[in-house]
Amino acid sequence: MSGTADFTVDDQGVLRLSGELTLPFLGDLPDRLDALEQPPARIDLAGIDRIDTVGAWLVHRLARDSGASIQGADEDAGQLIEQVANADKPTRVRPEETSSVGRVLARIGLSTITAGQTLLGLVGFLGAIAVGFWSIIRHPRRFRGNAVVRQFEVVGVDALGIVGLMSFLIGIVIAQQGAVQLRQFGAEVFTINLIGRITLRELGVLMTAIMVAGRSGSAFAAQLGSMKLAEEVDAMRTIGVSPMEALILPRVLATVVLMPLLGFYSSLVAIVGGGIFCWISLDIPPATYIQRIREVVPITDLWVGLLKAPVFGAIVAMAGCFQGMQVKGNAEEVGLRTTAAVVQAIFLVIVLDAFFAVFFSSIGWV
Repeated sequence: MSGTADFTVDDQGVLRLSGELTLPFLGDLPDRLDALEQPPARIDLAGIDRIDTVGAWLVHRLARDSGASIQGADEDAGQLIEQVANADKPTRVRPEETSSVGRVLARIGLSTITAGQTLLGLVGFLGAIAVGFWSIIRHPRRFRGNAVVRQFEVVGVDALGIVGLMSFLIGIVIAQQGAVQLRQFGAEVFTINLIGRITLRELGVLMTAIMVAGRSGSAFAAQLGSMKLAEEVDAMRTIGVSPMEALILPRVLATVVLMPLLGFYSSLVAIVGGGIFCWISLDIPPATYIQRIREVVPITDLWVGLLKAPVFGAIVAMAGCFQGMQVKGNAEEVGLRTTAAVVQAIFLVIVLDAFFAVFFSSIGWV
């Protein structure tokens, strides 16, 4: 029968509790336990009928202060006493101090883990894009032409101004710096070689990819991240629309298609900028400049730039869309993911450019 909580202490120092260890039935039990002359060696809970949080705290406090062990508790009572004991543990207001070396190593380890997880996620995202493209090929009616054309405008047409201005100024800078260095050897005419080869082969496509990453890649991440926060992506899935086909594939396809065009446009504008500088500062007529460009720049330089461009475009679009789809929680996450998209895109573009340089050199396209 349930009743008022009570206890007895035997000759071996075992304190046996009985009755209900709940707030209505405790009575003066806490005061009598505090008045014990000899602390118990063990606390036996086999005789109790029920126990609540107050009773569990009473048992835990008695065991803590007397150093006694608890026995005879059923599964529910044991779990309740364990939770009370965990809540009684002291909480550190300040984190444990670690050495500077330990903090640096911890940051390096965390960054390495994050980079590995991101790389694995990008590989999985690439697989999802490939599956989405295959699905579009099998069902052409699901291809969203209007969305792709819209992204053509956003990624390509709207970027012509800033890409052209950047390339024009880069062409002038290359010509000026090259002329200054070559003038020491009386070889200013080779400035044309420098401009033609470096813009068509490397800087035209590379700088365009960096500009597209900062402009379009960040926009992809911010747009998709905002849609994730507003639960628009989940709503699309609910009504049977694939976010991969409706949101991601048009952006990836538009960037892959337009990157070669933007890269070629950037290279031409850089060559024009360098030609104007050579005309004004080096007295090289435009006709001579163009003829010299045709002589010294092999067609392989053009192919190298055009082959790298779609790969760079795919990397930029994938990084932006991937980070945008990872947004969750709050609006601050949108900014963090947008920054991560730009950084990852630029980093991967530069790494791939180095691999391309080694590859094309190994096959003789130098």
